[in-house]
Parts: sequence; C-alpha cells; structure tokens
Amino acid sequence: MKKVLGYLLTPVYMFVFSLLLFVFHPIQVICRRLGGYHPRKKAVDILNFLLIYSLTILGCRIRFRGFELLPEGRPLIIVSNHQNTLDIPPIVWGFRKHHPKFVSKKELGKGIPSISYNLRHGGSALIDRKNGRQSIVEITRLGKHIEKENYAASIFPEGTRSKTGQVKTFQPAGIASLLRAAPSAIIVPFVIDGNSQLMPKGYYPMTFGTPLTYTVLPPIDPDGRDVKELTLEVEQQIKRHLGQEVG
Repeated sequence: MKKVLGYLLTPVYMFVFSLLLFVFHPIQVICRRLGGYHPRKKAVDILNFLLIYSLTILGCRIRFRGFELLPEGRPLIIVSNHQNTLDIPPIVWGFRKHHPKFVSKKELGKGIPSISYNLRHGGSALIDRKNGRQSIVEITRLGKHIEKENYAASIFPEGTRSKTGQVKTFQPAGIASLLRAAPSAIIVPFVIDGNSQLMPKGYYPMTFGTPLTYTVLPPIDPDGRDVKELTLEVEQQIKRHLGQEVG
C-alpha cells in the first residue's frame, strides 16, 4: 500500500513544492526591494517551513532534535551529512534564529525559483569547484560575515550527495577556511536522517511514510584543535548517530 501511495501522492507533493517556489520568488524580490534583508529572510523562513511540512502529504513524520544545545552569541559552523536537495529546508528553518548561510556550488545560484535568489542575496558562498582560489575567497568572505554578525554557515564536507545515505569522507578544506575567517565560531555537527530513504529513486516515486529526523549533536569548540582531526571527529559522530560503521 505504501508503494502505491508513493506513486499517487508524489505528483501532488511535487506540485505543492513547485508552487511554493514560484509563489515565494516574487515575494522575496518585493520584500528585499521594499524592506531589505530582514523582511526577505522572514519570507525565506516561511517558505522553508512550508517546504518541510508539505512532506506530510507523503505521510512523513518530521522531528527536530537537539536545538536547545545551540549556544547564543557565537557564530556557528554547521557541519552536516548530505543526502539530497531536501537537506536545505530543515537547516534554514531549524537554524532560523542564527541566519544560516550556505557553501554551495555556483550552478545553484541561477535558474531555480526562490532558491537561487536566496543564495545570491542571502549572503551564501557560491563556489566554483574547478577554481580553488575563487572557492577560498568566497568561503573566507562568508566566514568574515558570520564572525561579524554572529550568524551561521552551513557546509556539506562530503562535497557531493550520498544517494544511499552512507556518509562519505569529510573534506576539511572548507571548514578550515571558515575557521580562519571566523575564529570565534563553534562547530555544530548536524545529522540528516531519512532524506535518502525518502528519495531512493530520485523525485519519482518518493517513499510514503518516511520518518525524517534532523538532529543537532553537542557543539564542539575548535579552539586549539587540528582541523583534520576535528573534521574526522564530526564525521565519526554523525556516522555513529546514523548507526553506520566508523572506520
């Protein structure tokens, strides 16, 4: 029955998902032009709340855990596993009080209603994976921004999505660049659990009744720590939380 419901309800969900992106794109533009950053951010927060909870159309059970562990008054570097494009809304909504920005490939900065506009105008770092110098400059700019404003930067150090949900090796370079530019930041391991099971074959059909859990693990103060060791520790913590073997 779940398989049948997945086939039947995926088009309904995708219609709602697409409609939200198209409706909120002009809302973002208007908010930014009339009120600047904060009204536009409020629109983005509402959009991502709706994007997450519209998954209840597919019978998803959605839980946010551990957000009470987040410190106040310090910039955050959110280090997360990466399963699919639906990883973004829970970060935007869950960390909304911390104004999360993203380290994202530059291709996402154009052509996608609402999402591309938010990446371009919300302070995120759009990097060219083929241009190491440009990537470092962009990530450093983002790090300085979160340091100044006590905001959050979100990075997926696997580099690419894991379609199976099996966590890939974390690369430390992006985290190192952020820490150099934001020396007072604290590392926040963030676990995305369920998004890969929701979309095992891509966008059609999606799996009906998938439990989705988004968990903040205890933050780690990076002061005096080797970045490679720190990155490995975060990777292993996320793997343990997901019940995956730690090498």
